[in-house]
This record gives sequence, C-alpha cells and structure tokens, in this order.
Amino acid sequence: MTKYYAAIDTNVILSALLSKKDDVATVQVIEAVLIGKITPLYHQDIITEYSDVLTRPEFNLNTKAVSNIIMAIKQYGIDVMPKPTGEILIHMDDLIFYEVTMDKRDHGAFLVTGNKKHYPVKSFIVSPAEMMQVLNG
Repeated sequence: MTKYYAAIDTNVILSALLSKKDDVATVQVIEAVLIGKITPLYHQDIITEYSDVLTRPEFNLNTKAVSNIIMAIKQYGIDVMPKPTGEILIHMDDLIFYEVTMDKRDHGAFLVTGNKKHYPVKSFIVSPAEMMQVLNG
C-alpha cells in the first residue's frame, strides 16, 4: 500500500463531522486517516486549532468524536516542526498547514482543504474529492 502524507485543514474535519452521509469525500479522507491510507501531518498549532474550532458551541459536535479524531491524528500522524517558508496567505492562520506540508514535500505530502482559494495554486493543495482520486488511483 502506498503511503500518502497530508496536512488536513480544519474545515475538512469539521465538514466530515457535520456530514450526515458516509460517502462524501470529507468523511472518506478521515476514514483514510483512520485505516492508515493517509498519514496525517500536524504541528501543535494545528492540534490547537482543531480543538478550538471543533469544540465551538455553534457546531454542536460530539465531543467524544472530536477528541477521537484529534487523538488519532496525534497517534498515527507525524509531528512536524516546519521551517518558515515566507509565504504570505490570505488567512495567515492557514500558514501552519502550508508550512507543515512544504516540510514534507520530499515525501509527496498533500494539503487537503475545502478552501483551496486560501492557498497558492499548487498541484499538492487538493480538495477532499481530489485527495480521494489520488488515493483511489
């Protein structure tokens, strides 16, 4: 099985947790992490963002599901200490996802996001559906 590495933007996890369907790409990306098809890349700033965003009262998410996903990302993932890229993004909060991905580009890392427009146009910055196309060949 080919190993894929990916930084997963918070919006992908949020969308997966809010989804009522199991066959949508966001849910499939999270399942791919849980079964080992995707090795998640993270940094403590990403974990903090996951925790801050996914526990907001307006989303009313199952706290156990949120903590299970965060624990799985930390357990199965790789903690990356990226070097600064100097990239300027529309939302600088997104920079950590980009820099973590860039740090592992020599391993073919992807950045999976529902907001591609927040990032530079690069072939490795993909939507959840595009990530699933990569995984499914």
